[in-house]
Amino acid sequence: MDRFSLTCKSERDMDKLAHIFSYYISDIVEHVLCFGGDILNITGLSAGRISQVIVGDERQQYLLVIGRDVDDVRLAQRLAQANEIVLSWNCWMLCEQYMFEVEIMREDEAVKLRDMRIIDPFDFDEHFDKCLDYLPHYRTSAETLRTALELDPHSDLDQKLRKHIMKNLLKKIDEGQPVEYVSEFRTVTLVLVSLEFHKTAWMLHLCHLIQESALYISTVIEKGGGQLSRIFMFEKGCMFLCVFGLPGDKKPDECAHALESSFSIFSFCWENPAKTKLVSISITNGPVFCGVVGAVARHEYTVIGPKVSLAARMITAYPGLVSCDEITYLRSMLPAYNFKKLPEKMMKNISNPGKIYEYLGHRRCIMFGKRHLARKRNKNRPLLDREKELEAFQMAQQRCLHQKKGQAVLYEGGKGYGKSQLLAEINFLTQKEGHRVLPLMLKEADSKQCFYAIQTLMAIFFEIDTCPAYYRQECLQRHLRGIVEEQLHCLFNDLLFVKFPLSFKVSHMDDVARQKKVKACFIKVLQEAARETPLIFLIDEAQYMDAASWEFLETLLSSMPIMMVMTLTPIFTLCGWAQHFLQSPQAILMPITKLATTSLLRMACWELGVVSIPQELQIYLHRCFGNPLYCEVLCQDLLSKDMLLFHDLQKEEEENSKWETLSANAMKSIMYSMFPANSEEGQELYVCTVKDDVNLDTVLLPPFLKEIAVSQLDQLSPEEQLLVKCAAIIGHSFHIDLLQHLLPGWDKNKLLQVLRALVDIHVLCWPDKSQELPAEPILVPSSIDIIDETKEKKTKLDGGSASLLRLKEELSLPQTEVLEFGVPLLQAAAWELWPKEQQIALHLECACFLQVLACRCGSCHGGDFVPFHRFAVCSTKNSKGTSRFCPYRDTGSVLTQVITEKLQLPSPQDSSPFQMKPSRTQEAFSSECCRTEEEFLDQVKRKLAQTSPEKDLLTTKPCHCKDILKLVLSPLTQHCLVIGETTCAFYYLLEAAAASLDLSDNYMVCFNMGHITLAKKLARKALRLLKRNFPWTWFGVLFQTFLEKYWHPCTLSQPPNNPSENKKNLAVLQQQVHCLSLLWQLYNLEATASSYRFACLATLMQKNSAEEFANEAQVVSTYVELSQFSQSMGIKDKWLHCFQAREICRHLKKPALENLVLSVLFRSAFLKKKFGLCVHVLESQWALISQGYDVLGLACFYSACLDLLLYGKGLLFRPFSECLRFVQIYEHSRVLFSQSNVMLGVHSSLAMWFAQESQWGLFEHYFSKACQLVKRTNASLFGAHGFVRFLECHVLMLQKIPEGIFMHIPLELRSQTLEYFKEFFSRCVTCPVYHQWVSELKASVMRCEKREFMSLTNSIRPFDTCLTRIWIKGEFLQENNS
Repeated sequence: MDRFSLTCKSERDMDKLAHIFSYYISDIVEHVLCFGGDILNITGLSAGRISQVIVGDERQQYLLVIGRDVDDVRLAQRLAQANEIVLSWNCWMLCEQYMFEVEIMREDEAVKLRDMRIIDPFDFDEHFDKCLDYLPHYRTSAETLRTALELDPHSDLDQKLRKHIMKNLLKKIDEGQPVEYVSEFRTVTLVLVSLEFHKTAWMLHLCHLIQESALYISTVIEKGGGQLSRIFMFEKGCMFLCVFGLPGDKKPDECAHALESSFSIFSFCWENPAKTKLVSISITNGPVFCGVVGAVARHEYTVIGPKVSLAARMITAYPGLVSCDEITYLRSMLPAYNFKKLPEKMMKNISNPGKIYEYLGHRRCIMFGKRHLARKRNKNRPLLDREKELEAFQMAQQRCLHQKKGQAVLYEGGKGYGKSQLLAEINFLTQKEGHRVLPLMLKEADSKQCFYAIQTLMAIFFEIDTCPAYYRQECLQRHLRGIVEEQLHCLFNDLLFVKFPLSFKVSHMDDVARQKKVKACFIKVLQEAARETPLIFLIDEAQYMDAASWEFLETLLSSMPIMMVMTLTPIFTLCGWAQHFLQSPQAILMPITKLATTSLLRMACWELGVVSIPQELQIYLHRCFGNPLYCEVLCQDLLSKDMLLFHDLQKEEEENSKWETLSANAMKSIMYSMFPANSEEGQELYVCTVKDDVNLDTVLLPPFLKEIAVSQLDQLSPEEQLLVKCAAIIGHSFHIDLLQHLLPGWDKNKLLQVLRALVDIHVLCWPDKSQELPAEPILVPSSIDIIDETKEKKTKLDGGSASLLRLKEELSLPQTEVLEFGVPLLQAAAWELWPKEQQIALHLECACFLQVLACRCGSCHGGDFVPFHRFAVCSTKNSKGTSRFCPYRDTGSVLTQVITEKLQLPSPQDSSPFQMKPSRTQEAFSSECCRTEEEFLDQVKRKLAQTSPEKDLLTTKPCHCKDILKLVLSPLTQHCLVIGETTCAFYYLLEAAAASLDLSDNYMVCFNMGHITLAKKLARKALRLLKRNFPWTWFGVLFQTFLEKYWHPCTLSQPPNNPSENKKNLAVLQQQVHCLSLLWQLYNLEATASSYRFACLATLMQKNSAEEFANEAQVVSTYVELSQFSQSMGIKDKWLHCFQAREICRHLKKPALENLVLSVLFRSAFLKKKFGLCVHVLESQWALISQGYDVLGLACFYSACLDLLLYGKGLLFRPFSECLRFVQIYEHSRVLFSQSNVMLGVHSSLAMWFAQESQWGLFEHYFSKACQLVKRTNASLFGAHGFVRFLECHVLMLQKIPEGIFMHIPLELRSQTLEYFKEFFSRCVTCPVYHQWVSELKASVMRCEKREFMSLTNSIRPFDTCLTRIWIKGEFLQENNS
């Protein structure tokens, strides 16, 4: 066990170690208790008389077992090897020796057990009866092994026993936390104190020495933030195991406190050598298991890990010293001269213990601080988002130079916010201007030395901090000559480590007078230097500055024109002089905020040396919460773990444009891209991707960041810590009902009170929906309680709804019951604290709780998001001949069996909690058959007329599928992955993907230009499998068209009475609709008359299938696609069906689908130059968007607003700044990334706007984004519109080339533009509405070639003249006055 402990490399190994240890101890405890014994310590075998001694005080007490037989058993333990049983001599004397064969190891000391003698013939029953005589506590029923557990409650006994439990564990017990929730994996600092007493010490005197030592050690350790965990006895000595960083005790500087406490203990124990023979202390730092081990009948709280064993080995290897490992040395941040490196020594079972140091205590060395800052400026990485901070410094600097008064700027911000980077930038700028800069970085130990900061700053000023010691005095004398009289030079002897002769004048000064004179001389010297060159003090980590230095700086600030720039960390309490300094009118306190998301992503690109990073890495970096240091550490951690792949940018773009990689590219994540401002010609640029076998969601935090987050967690109360740890299991955002399910014994009142406390201190926060949308505050989605439907199946809450409502009002809780973490890294760190087995158990609880909610909401009539998904699962189960979709693999784990029994996928017979009867509208659509499209629309009008709006508002519920996607399906997938149920995870992943597509109403098929013939062939094959044929010849098209128009409506009949058969038929129909939709879009890309006939047939077949499907959403979607097809083909009569489609959407309360219909309506009205109708459509669309959040609908809406701004005769529906802000926030959204058609138009419109404003740099920026999108668009209505906008930008660039306003112009711009025109006509040949528009643009390109500039180039709106001329001709789109 010891050897395994020393070989643990990760927390998973320690988890296994703790599990094995508890397993063995559990068996040992049961056997010992059966024989009437008890477990006091885990050593060897001995027997005899022992003494129990209690040491400690009234707060904390420890039970010790001492005596000769205790020493004997430790000797037996040392002699025993693996798989051996060694008995002490006294134990052997008390045994029935005839039963055993032994080997005497040491006479009168120990024997080794070899075997048991079995007397022939062996009778097992007789042997067992004899054994029962020795088993008075053998468990023959359900009685407990420990009779103490059956004692009645006793308050006095309870108070006595509480003194033997550590205070952090006692708080959790008082809180009522289950034992399973107590254990954690965390990094701690261990201090092992070994005291060896003289062998002549009497037992009573020995107990007195242990008591005295225990009291002092516990006092010193607790003062430093640690706890005395256990006391071990050995012959004439004892060991004290102290732990810093246990749950609730974590401090950022625990290593330094552990070292200082250890040296204080070391000094105390050596004060009386007559009492103590040898004192040895070892300090180690590293991850350990802190928790409960053992059996239910006998368990204890302890720490297990390789660092515990290393501390014990160091005690033996380095006796009489205070030794520490290398990690403790580095993390203490104490001066190097306080340590001494020790020689390497062999340690039992440890091959590479690392460097070991001796801690010499805190002592002052003849050494100045270093003239440097924590950060060096990197010329390749500009400072991000710090313009306001730099402006504050520059303004203060100007006041200092012009007003001849001292100025101080103090930047205050959290750890890692970039304060040191800001100082490095100021250092560079001021030195570039010729100022004299004195930089200094302070540490915590410096605050204990009086006048240390000024001493170091003046040493830097006199340039004696880096010169040799023998030259220091001469150098100082040269600087003082002519300014400070020579007889006062000896004032600086002690302060600056020089040896000027003591003068008569100075010898008659007392200490106060000397200190005043030193300060006056310093001020005089600095004033003299400031007359020649401006002086600037840069002090990093100024919160560590001593009080005397603060006092001197305040005097200096008011007496001369000097510039001071400092950084502060707000968590520290400043001394009185520091607070007085901040109140000075010449001091400015400037808070530093976190970085914006885009700036953080740019920083990540610089850290990784790339120009583009994938979205999964972007999501991974969201845990930084804008902290630059966290971003840097996370990126370096990924590099060190080799989790990223790097590719050449040019090769990557060429590969992405190939058809063969289309399907692979579709699965790639969205890339955030940036280009360096100082990129040189020919410089190689790289992009990075995450390796296929890497899941960033499961990557553990770097130890440095985990320590920061855990120390923040330990500042909370025990109940707050438990809530945060359970919330971390659920995820970054969580619902409070699921959280309460994980908190045993918590009622809703207690839960809300603790949540309110955590929200008040910003550990948790309510999701701020207003930040998600850059528009009006009315865009706040309606909140729901997704658990309400499930609560009826579960137990009701205590206290009733009335008391709960009153409590909510008292706590001012918002309507939503979803919260998220507000502190960076806290969720990830809290999740990592759980032991693996407990993690899986809690994730299983979450999965079982959520799976009953994994279906559509009640207003959508329940069911699967993937239509008939559970029927597909059912067929899979039947084909495999198994009764479970998640088969149980017998791995020997009880937890695996529990998972299999609890977590199973839904079957077709399961009724979802939201399953309802079909609505009247659904029944109406399925009961009547429509022969023609007109009959169908007439039927819709009749149904709408029969419906009462007031009654419908009361009966129709809003859709809550979006909340189910966010709070149920997505988390459920993660929970299944953690517990190892990949089959269930895949099922719910498909459900989540289908829900995402359904909510975005993305019915447009996005495909690349390429193998269209292959795509059509695959679509036909899919239709054949669905028992629906599509013709190959023109004659077949004519015949099939006749059938679809006249024969197919007659064949529509009532659905069969068999519900199962009906559902299967509906599933086939839906797949037919999708295949036919793809087919007409594919044929629409081709430029032949036959392709037009094939496309018309596909649309007709799609319409018929949709009507037969009798699903409202599918019918509306089909009619929207028919309208787009009619619009692109120039068929004026058909596209107006969008109005009827919108009426259907309004009746069915499908806002996302209605939004798509309105977008098509706007495009039609805009092309007809009906701007009044455009504004009316946008008003309806805005009112619709205001009811709920839909990023795709917003993109279409703002795209339309940009069209009106550019070409709508000055109409302004939404301001341009609002449109731009939306694009800046959401351009990397996964939903918008898939909508290349829409985003091509958006980016091109933005480029045209900036061209109108002559902001050519921004024009190039958004034009480059459009260039990346154009290859991913198709010939749909939105794709053609975006392509036209893109061509306008190309033509404008050609026209502006002679003016020399563009910095980066491709050499083949003209030929590239003509290629794009050719591609447009080949792609959109069946879309005539844009042909004359594009022809005019192409003509302008030809005229530019002949240097005949048309009036476009001098126009305020570049293409307004062209478009107006096209519209006036009346050839673009005829006015429809019907």
